[in-house]
Amino acid sequence: MMPLAFDGSGVDGSLFTTVTGLARHTKWLNAPLDLWTNAGLGVFAVLMVVGWWNARRRDTHAMTLALAAPVAVVAAFAVAEAAKKMVAEVRPCYSMPHDYFVDACPARTDYAFPSGHSTTAFAAVAALWLVDRRLSAVAAVFALVEGFTRVYLGDHYPHDVLGAAVLALPVAYLAGRILGRVAVPLVSRLRAGVLNPVLTAARARAAH
Repeated sequence: MMPLAFDGSGVDGSLFTTVTGLARHTKWLNAPLDLWTNAGLGVFAVLMVVGWWNARRRDTHAMTLALAAPVAVVAAFAVAEAAKKMVAEVRPCYSMPHDYFVDACPARTDYAFPSGHSTTAFAAVAALWLVDRRLSAVAAVFALVEGFTRVYLGDHYPHDVLGAAVLALPVAYLAGRILGRVAVPLVSRLRAGVLNPVLTAARARAAH
C-alpha cells in the first residue's frame, strides 16, 4: 500500500463535518446533488458554446478568446492534476470514516487536493471572463454550487474547493490571455477559409 502523504482533516475537518451533517439531515437532497455534481459540469460547456456563438458576430480577437476558453480550462485541470500528485492528500472518507458520506469512497490514489470538479468550474469562470462577463457571472454562481456539492457529498474538504479556485482562476485566465494573443493569426486564417461559416455569423459575412 502506498504511504499517504497528507491528512487534510486537521485543516478544516470540523467545517467538513458540519456540511456532511447537513447532508445527513437532508437525505431527500442527496440524490439530486449527487446527480448534479457531474451533470452540472455540462453547464460550463453550454456557456462556452454560447460564448462561441456570440463571438461569431464579433471580431477575430473575440472569436480567438472564445475558442481559447475550453483550452484554458484543460490547462488549469492539467495543473490541478499535477498538484494532486504532489500534495497526495488522502480523501476525507479515509481520514474521517465515521462522517456521513453520500458518495462511495474512491481508490486511495484518487487524491483530494485540489478538487478536480471545482477546478473545471472555476477555470470556466476565468476563461469566460475574457469572452463575456455576463456569461462569467452566470458561471461563477454555478461554480459556487459545484464547490458546495463536492463537500456536501463528502468527496472533498472545503479547502480542496478553495484551493481549486485559487489555482484555476489565474491559470485559466493567463492561458486564455496568452492564447487570445498568439492564436489570432491562426483564427483569422480559419475565418477566411473553410471554417468561415462556423466562425463567422451570416450577418457579419454579409457586412464584408
